[in-house]
Amino acid sequence: MEEKTDLAQILVRLDLFDKAREIYAELGRTAVLSYLKSSYRLLSKVYHPDLNKKNRSVAQKAQQDLNRLDHIMKNMADEDIIDVIKAGAITLAKEKIKILVVEDESGLQELFRDIFQMEGYDVEVAIDGYAGLEAYRRFAPDLVFTDIVMPKMNGLELIKKIREINPHVKVIYISGFFGIRGLKQELENEVSKYGYRTLSKPFRISKMLEKVKSYLEEESSEAGNFSFFA
Repeated sequence: MEEKTDLAQILVRLDLFDKAREIYAELGRTAVLSYLKSSYRLLSKVYHPDLNKKNRSVAQKAQQDLNRLDHIMKNMADEDIIDVIKAGAITLAKEKIKILVVEDESGLQELFRDIFQMEGYDVEVAIDGYAGLEAYRRFAPDLVFTDIVMPKMNGLELIKKIREINPHVKVIYISGFFGIRGLKQELENEVSKYGYRTLSKPFRISKMLEKVKSYLEEESSEAGNFSFFA
């Protein structure tokens, strides 16, 4: 009984519990067991202390939880793990933060979606600017995490249209082409005026998560105080 309670508490602290219950309800026991095992492998890399030197203490605590999760799952029967998920003895009271990912590369769409979901965010993915605008109207996310160079409508054009709906939208621009002539100046103006954030590809997942978390925790964005390549 103590081990079941420990498992439930760890899943809550790692923001895996609600998603595990959702997967079990929709797809069954095999899918939720696979989710928990794959979450352990991915998050062990994300929270590795050597990759999070600035937040080493936080990473170490998460790593301890992950090690305990691995130990429990290896020593607990699958049916007992499922019982914990079904019982729902502990739930998260807070409403999930919503992130809209706009990215035209399918591999990155899946990667960002999976990582943000494992961190406890509610996520929707759009394949280009037009789809992103429709998703924004329907999903009303707390943060738009968007590529810049995309077909049909680029990220800068997308955010201009979203600002007509919500002038205070929070945005993180991602791209491997920040140096493109004509694009760099326009982006610098956006960052300076609205306080948006940027991430240059390639970037570490831990850096991405840290930037998202700190940005979302801010009460408001003060324009003019941000480095373009921060």
